Amino acid sequence: MAAEKDKDLEKFLKDVDDITKLVQELNSDDQSVREKAFCEADRRISSHPETELIEGCRTKVNKTSVNTLPSSQLNGPRSPQMEEMSQDGFLAALEQDAQERAERRKENEVLANALKDMGNEAFAKGDYETAVLRYTEGLDRLKDMQVLYTNRAQAHNKLGKYKEAITDCEWALRCNEKCIKAYVHMGKANLGLKDYGEARNCYQKILEIDHKHGKLVKDYLNEVDFQEQKVIQEEKALEEFALGKETLVSVKELLQKLSKINQAPAYYAGGIRLLTVTMQNCTERTIFRTCNGFSTIGDNKVISRCLEKDGKDPMEVELCVAVIALWHEACIENDENQRLLVTHPGIEGCILSLLSSGVPDIQKECLDLLAYLARNQNGRLLLISHFDPTRLLQCLLGFVKSSDSQARTAIGLLASLAVEEKFKIHYQSNFAKTGLPSFLDVLKNMKMVTAAVVPECIAVMLSLSLDAAIRLQMSDSEDLWKACLGALDECQLTSNDTDCANTLLALLSLMVNMSLESTQAMKGCALDVASRCLALLNSKNGSILTKTVGVLSRFLVHCPLAVDEAVKGGAVKKLIHFLKGSGQITSGYAAKALAACTRSSTQAREDVVKSDKKFTVLMKLLHSENEVIAGNAALCLGYCMSVPGAPASLLKSDILKVLLTYAGGDAKEVALQQNAAIALGKLCTAEPRFIDELRKLNGIEILNSCMKYIELL
Repeated sequence: MAAEKDKDLEKFLKDVDDITKLVQELNSDDQSVREKAFCEADRRISSHPETELIEGCRTKVNKTSVNTLPSSQLNGPRSPQMEEMSQDGFLAALEQDAQERAERRKENEVLANALKDMGNEAFAKGDYETAVLRYTEGLDRLKDMQVLYTNRAQAHNKLGKYKEAITDCEWALRCNEKCIKAYVHMGKANLGLKDYGEARNCYQKILEIDHKHGKLVKDYLNEVDFQEQKVIQEEKALEEFALGKETLVSVKELLQKLSKINQAPAYYAGGIRLLTVTMQNCTERTIFRTCNGFSTIGDNKVISRCLEKDGKDPMEVELCVAVIALWHEACIENDENQRLLVTHPGIEGCILSLLSSGVPDIQKECLDLLAYLARNQNGRLLLISHFDPTRLLQCLLGFVKSSDSQARTAIGLLASLAVEEKFKIHYQSNFAKTGLPSFLDVLKNMKMVTAAVVPECIAVMLSLSLDAAIRLQMSDSEDLWKACLGALDECQLTSNDTDCANTLLALLSLMVNMSLESTQAMKGCALDVASRCLALLNSKNGSILTKTVGVLSRFLVHCPLAVDEAVKGGAVKKLIHFLKGSGQITSGYAAKALAACTRSSTQAREDVVKSDKKFTVLMKLLHSENEVIAGNAALCLGYCMSVPGAPASLLKSDILKVLLTYAGGDAKEVALQQNAAIALGKLCTAEPRFIDELRKLNGIEILNSCMKYIELL
């Protein structure tokens, strides 16, 4: 027992020495020593037995009772019992210290958050020095506040202090090893230091933490590739220039000559033409950039006036064309040149004005330049980010009445922009006002538009309609539905008119997409749409037939009058015909349209029974792997059970087993399970002989559960 007490005393004294040393380190002038001591103190207290968490603090404290001996008994020789009680007193002091530290931490958290907000305000104003100062003051209050490290790292990056930014990110990762922002800012800092490999490693770490950030990481990695390629190009250009390569020297000399001020337009036009011919590879285009080629040309007052002037004489036109051709040549296979051109002050207004100039040669060069920029995603995103998408769209659609070549280039360019998410985002809240009117003008004036580009214009709308917010605005436009119907009327399909067939197919595809949204405007034109579709059901073009049935399937659900129109026009017989030998897409549309017809029309049910004796077609659809098709087939069967004699024609089929399988819960789609249950209930209600077979299959319980669905009909 005495030996154990001696060991306890020895351990206690050692703890006292360690804590004394720790206190000294906590007061050290060396920040790294203080940080290390802070972590060690937290570790010691939190690992002590019989502890509990203090609210607002990570520190844990011991609840051992405080020494109750009178102070007089603490003098003189200490017994083992007194040593144990001294240890209790020491731990009680630790508890009090922890409580005080918790209170101080709460105060420091408030101050640190206030300083963080002040730093954020300074950062938003572009005052990065002040932001760094405030974040630093916050960290003086709270050393382990992760967000202060990442915010300060971001500010350091803005100031070009990349090493300091990396240090801050490392501290943030000590606070939270899965801090994504730390890896983002560290990646940017390494990119600033031109350490491309380490930058990539930082961004890849983000994916390891959360794979959902794949698009973000892809964008960051693309930027690394972009910057690395830029440096490689410039190093190669400078190396070859130093060796005296003739074409590179010529590029620089020509730029020096073009920098002369107040020369005649002819002087600049000739020099620019020569410079354009001289630049034939990426290295020469890089020298053009490093010698400030864009500024030399763009900031020249004579050239600027010529580009901005509305009325141009032949020489001014030649100079404009030469400048745009030079820009185009400089951008070929050179991403950094593309970025510098698109972001050059005033270039957006200049190019958009030239597009609307009415001068064919200038317009052609502008279109060719923009079309080249839009060939890859980086170029498209540059245009979307730095050009006004609304004005650009209006300018491009203005070419639909121009020559075939210009119209195709303009609409092809617009089509490439329309696939980008950022382009759609621009129109999500205001497409009806800013984008739709230009498209309506095309649809309403098709006879004046270059025939070949009409389907391409509609295809652009179709691409935009893939965005739900834009699609809703389209579907809610009465003018657009009327314009589509008018365009359908103008498209009198003939066997040898390819443009007409393409336009009709594009219109129907757009209408299928627009009808995904149930709006009053859509429902209001349902009857007119149904009548147009009935005429198109006689088409021999399979693609047009598929889209026509698709449009019908969407509209018949919303309008009983449209159903009556379709049934009177013989739609049921045609739909059954399509279901006999069509592909899955057409079958899916046809089954849905047939279900809509049989739901609200007695005549449609009778037509189904006449056209599909013994329900051969619908039974085949019931076995489809596509549960949506099977579900609509079951719904049709259920509705047709009200036709006299129809249920009896199924007595020798396996209809009962199939419906029981779906209704019993084997279907993945809830709609199929419900529709099968409805059909099962109606089948047994209409033909009692199915009840006996149902008993043999132990399906009475399933039938009883089906009755609730039947009552809802």
